Amino acid sequence: MNCLPRVTRSVYVLSTIPKHRHFGKVGSQLRSQFHRGFATHSSTAGVSLAGETRPVTKIEKIILDTIKANGPVSFSEYMSLCLAHPTEGYYTKPLRDILGARGDFVTSPEISQVFGELIAVWFLTRWLTNGTSSPFRIVELGPGKGTLMADILRAFSQFQAAKVAIQEIHLVETSHPLRSVQEQALKPFIDELGLKIQWHDNLDTITSTDKQYTMVLAHEFFDALPFHLIEKSQNGWREIKIDSVSIKPETTTILKPPGSTTTLHKQTKSNTPTANSNFRLVASQPSPSSSLLGLASPRFKDLPIGTRVEVSPASFKIAHRIGQLLSTKAESSGLGGAALMVDYGGDHLHGDSFRAFKNHKLVDVFHQPGECDLTANVDFAFLKEAVSDLLLTHGPISQADFLTRMGIDVRVEALKSQASTERADEIEKAAKRLTDLTGMGKQYKVLGFTSAAVPGEDNGPWPFVKLEEPTTLKKSA
Repeated sequence: MNCLPRVTRSVYVLSTIPKHRHFGKVGSQLRSQFHRGFATHSSTAGVSLAGETRPVTKIEKIILDTIKANGPVSFSEYMSLCLAHPTEGYYTKPLRDILGARGDFVTSPEISQVFGELIAVWFLTRWLTNGTSSPFRIVELGPGKGTLMADILRAFSQFQAAKVAIQEIHLVETSHPLRSVQEQALKPFIDELGLKIQWHDNLDTITSTDKQYTMVLAHEFFDALPFHLIEKSQNGWREIKIDSVSIKPETTTILKPPGSTTTLHKQTKSNTPTANSNFRLVASQPSPSSSLLGLASPRFKDLPIGTRVEVSPASFKIAHRIGQLLSTKAESSGLGGAALMVDYGGDHLHGDSFRAFKNHKLVDVFHQPGECDLTANVDFAFLKEAVSDLLLTHGPISQADFLTRMGIDVRVEALKSQASTERADEIEKAAKRLTDLTGMGKQYKVLGFTSAAVPGEDNGPWPFVKLEEPTTLKKSA
């Protein structure tokens, strides 16, 4: 089950790959590969695997050719190629219906309008609580078809103060066809509220301002950003990579000088290739780049030997940029603001969360590369570290707690009272799905950022306050 509006957040992947010395090689390889005659890789002819020939996807062929030319690829490279290749990537391939019942996952905004409405209420509360009467703008990362933003703007339009104050919408979106879809979905609200809408390829083109309060939303965005898989060994951190199968696919090796191989231990369920895969996992020797990945968080320092960690420098970079946009402490700081991140994950590191979805079913991450949705749990603690010197952080709390505390029950009852019996049942079922503690309500977490503390909120802003026990548990008791 993969319920996230991330139609285009992964086409943002390439622009988020850091250009620092230790990550520059990955970025340059990907960019050079993208600009090197991909037309020559369009064949889907079969490849030989243990004496058997089977068809491969276009992306699979590209990855295999890349490995043949340059050696094993990182999980970051694999994920970027599968999701964000300019013409064959999962999110970028034309005419792909990946959202809804006919696609590979369903999004929260598609399930119920109440989801977006309550997010809008939270943002307005932060704007009003901060005592500002200034204009505001809203930024969304990976806006998909514009459904969530439309629900938010509909809610804003019901408050006179918000109708007057909102001035701009900024959408981080690189797909021009999807920009057209978003523009059509938002046009009624743009016209009604007299808004200015701008699209951006990345957050770097959105600047801080002291004339507007800034709201930033990233719903199911960070889980599709590329990550590196590293493992702590006796000799330091080493990177686990993906190689092409040259012998039996169940054999995995550690990268060492020619003629020296060792079986890779502690394979994980989610990222271990199946018997009919063209890929296998290998581990490189500790290197400057893997050592730097191991230093990405102070939490990694005392982990035991054999621990694997999924590290996403791209996620850290984007979270830090959000911090710069909202901070009142940074250079060229603006008026401040607030942000919400809603995603899979937890307030801790992950080492075995990488997974793939096809037709609403969990499949092997190496199954039909480029044809499946790929996702990995978000390390919310890592995002908080990225803004620790810029913003206040709140949560994460479960989606169920966030929506329940924000008043989903009251809003649902109001909608039901104006609907037919059949429609009222649909509204109630949709709301229960969002807060289901055996599904979305527990799996998805909500993290908040704010630029400044507010008098009277010593325990944190609502609904991120610390209670004796979760709201949802009290309700079910």
